[in-house]
Amino acid sequence: MNANAQQVAGGPEVVVVGGGISGLAAAHRLVTAGARVTLLEGGDRIGGKLLAGQIAGAPVDLGAESLLARRPEAVALAERVGLAGRIQAPATTTASVWSRGELVPMPKGHVMGVPADGRAVEGLLSAEAVERIGRDRELPPTEIGEDIAIGAYVAERMGHEVVDRLVEPLLGGVYAGDAYRISMKAAVPALFHAARAHATLGEAVRAVQRAGAATPSDAAGAGTGLGGAGSTAGPTPGPGGAPFAGLEGGVGTLPLAVADAIRAAGGTILTLTPVTELRRTGATGGWQVVTPDRTYTADAVVLATPAGPAAALLGAHAPAAATELAAVEYASMALVTLAFQRSEISALPGSGFLVPPVDGHTIKASTFSSAKWRWVTDGAPDLFVLRTSVGRHGEEAQVHREDADLVDVSLKDLAAATGLTARPVASTVTRWLGGLPQYPVGHLARVERIRAAVAGLPGLALAGAVYEGVGIPACVASAERAADEIIATSKTTHPGAGHAS
Repeated sequence: MNANAQQVAGGPEVVVVGGGISGLAAAHRLVTAGARVTLLEGGDRIGGKLLAGQIAGAPVDLGAESLLARRPEAVALAERVGLAGRIQAPATTTASVWSRGELVPMPKGHVMGVPADGRAVEGLLSAEAVERIGRDRELPPTEIGEDIAIGAYVAERMGHEVVDRLVEPLLGGVYAGDAYRISMKAAVPALFHAARAHATLGEAVRAVQRAGAATPSDAAGAGTGLGGAGSTAGPTPGPGGAPFAGLEGGVGTLPLAVADAIRAAGGTILTLTPVTELRRTGATGGWQVVTPDRTYTADAVVLATPAGPAAALLGAHAPAAATELAAVEYASMALVTLAFQRSEISALPGSGFLVPPVDGHTIKASTFSSAKWRWVTDGAPDLFVLRTSVGRHGEEAQVHREDADLVDVSLKDLAAATGLTARPVASTVTRWLGGLPQYPVGHLARVERIRAAVAGLPGLALAGAVYEGVGIPACVASAERAADEIIATSKTTHPGAGHAS
């Protein structure tokens, strides 16, 4: 492994497995703390679900496209790797819901789709549904226990229409999952803890809002963000006070900048280098990381892969953790990016819209990228770029449709929602197979069991979207936690470490 003068002589030798944003953030934290770091990525590029590209010459994100600025970790990482001047607030955060054939402005005064009272959702929900929300005040407190599905709980307190037409499209945008299965404790922790402390759901929502942890307002950004938004968190705003932030040139430029910083500090990054086996070299620490071409000896390993590969590598060392990881389900999705001649496009409202699955449409959201991000318009002022997303948990067949079919169905749904009749000058389909881990009831307890099972393996830490949240800030936080564990437990000198055989 390579090391240069910027690294501390004798620092721990660490191999990071996985080159998504979690692995990169862990490697950056480690190398800047003096570790000698090699990152191994099995694919042909780094960045995972963050990917910047072009369509018809227009710059665009082809993966996650926004950072939840209410959590500081991702924005802080961007600043540390020299991107502070490129952090950008959305040009608009006005989103809609395509419900019952109409685009209705996204209501305000809710927490991840859960309103404090019926007045907040008038115009989107039926009069009967608004009246049903009011009955929350008359119901006895619900016994929540250690966890509960957010859809089931909200439906019990306020009725199914709130879930089907607001909670479901919002959570479906972040997790590509089913609100009736998603853990409230994992997905909306602030609301979960408030609900346990208050007699009614409306009171719990108001408590979350008073604490400044209300859901971000840019719903359509979450809807095609591939987990880029993540769950609600504290009240730290982004640029201009916006709940979301983007990067000029795309969020997909973040992993490239992190990689450059890692290399500048002496770290090594290798692609097309899958890890096939982990071997322990001693009871008190030390690892061999096996690839098809060579075996790396390291003092510590950060495993920053999806659950399936992590399970395969841990099977011989922590079989209980491997079993738990193998049981984690994933959802796939596709992003359909379309470029139109701006002169052929009538004004489209706001930043985009979400789609309740109950209405039976194929797309689940659309983001009007040229309206939302100034850098897209600056890069291609004659074009209008937008994205649709397709696919939820259990909808694999939709994601695997031919590209032309996904483009056609996107255009059909866009025409029905917005009246758009123009034909695109270019289109591209990006599939993210197994892209988003599901967080059903009991997921956080599963994570606790996984961490407990690997706690007896010195020099091994876990990071990634499966553990602490699917959003980019949550992945960065997971990575930094893993790196800090390695730093805290490593010895100051490691004679003989750091060779490849």
